[in-house]
Amino acid sequence: MTQLLIDLVNHWGLLAVFVTMTAESAGIPISSEIVVPLGGYLAATGKLSFAGVVAAASLGNLTGSLVAFWLTQRYGERFLLGPGRRIGIKRGHVRLANRFFNRYGVWAVFSGRLLPVIRTYISFPAGLSSIRLPIFVGATLAGAIPWNLALAYAGLKLGQHYQDISRYLGPATIPLAILVIALLGVGYWFGRRIGDEEGEPKAIPPVKKVAGSHK
Repeated sequence: MTQLLIDLVNHWGLLAVFVTMTAESAGIPISSEIVVPLGGYLAATGKLSFAGVVAAASLGNLTGSLVAFWLTQRYGERFLLGPGRRIGIKRGHVRLANRFFNRYGVWAVFSGRLLPVIRTYISFPAGLSSIRLPIFVGATLAGAIPWNLALAYAGLKLGQHYQDISRYLGPATIPLAILVIALLGVGYWFGRRIGDEEGEPKAIPPVKKVAGSHK
């Protein structure tokens, strides 16, 4: 999956950033930690625009979130636990996002953009809560823009100082690559484990009404 994402962004540029980030926010488990820094790195080489990377990623997050929001508002949990399973949506992930939203309300949409697993699924309980669309859009962008800005900036700086970094870290390149892959694998495993544990048979907690929702 990692190599596929790298190839897509290298070949299709901003369109790939937009499409993959739309998919991530619509419930498909794609890592923004890979896509957006790569976009920043390509901006350092002059292949992409830095502002374009941040904009494409943030608009992708908003688009995917609106898709998830609308589908859940229109079809409810039966969509998530039926057709949604085909794109990787698990009962445990939905339950975890529901609990997070119930605890933090509108702030969950904002802060959830910074958290693994929660980030991908937070728009679903928001759709169930009937939060007002302008508030949802504002909270989504408020969380997505700084997150994508930070990731793209990290990639930009890596690209700008690549020669210096490679000179000092050259002998450690392979061990570091192995470490990064291992950390990504551990993160993926924990995400799956959380989903599996949360997915053990029990009722999904109902989503509470929050401030800014329709009455």
